[in-house]
Amino acid sequence: METGVKVVGSGQVSTVPDVLRVSFSVEHVAPDVAAAVARVGERTDAVIAALRGQGVEASQLGTSAVNVFQDYKEPGGPTAYRSSHTITVETKDLTGFGRLLNAAVDVAGNDLGLHGLQFDVEDKTELLTRARELAFQQAREKAAELAALAGYSLGSVTSVSETYGHGPIREVALSAGKGFDSAINITPGDHTIEVSLVVHFSWA
Repeated sequence: METGVKVVGSGQVSTVPDVLRVSFSVEHVAPDVAAAVARVGERTDAVIAALRGQGVEASQLGTSAVNVFQDYKEPGGPTAYRSSHTITVETKDLTGFGRLLNAAVDVAGNDLGLHGLQFDVEDKTELLTRARELAFQQAREKAAELAALAGYSLGSVTSVSETYGHGPIREVALSAGKGFDSAINITPGDHTIEVSLVVHFSWA
């Protein structure tokens, strides 16, 4: 039978994000599959070229989804097909969102959608290390308090398990039907890394 005390400790560290990820979709509905696919292909190429024209490198662009399906309408209505591509842009220019959005809108018009944006930290190694230290410190303090209440002293650690999460993630969802103010403001805020440790201590 397991003896001792098992506790959960949490550590949280925040820092300023250094990466912005934006997801654009290019979508079109047409009476036949070929027309839908062709239109989306043309507009996707145009969006990619426009983003490259804003200084985005090829390595910062990627296709994250491709879809083609029948667009169901009211019974008896004309058959249509919807094609879409989703393009993800990753940049360290956290103030260039409005410029990228306008460039994409200019070439894709109403076929463009903005799925969301996310701020992140590229290298989380030091943040995770510090969060683990804080989580373990809290776990030990809680375990010592419980041990004292129970009339015991803490022994060695017999097991440790970890859960990890990060946030906040800020997302927006817009339909890009017309040009946006190029000075549109987005605020990164702080990016928070949180680690929780489940630690089991034996009795001394």
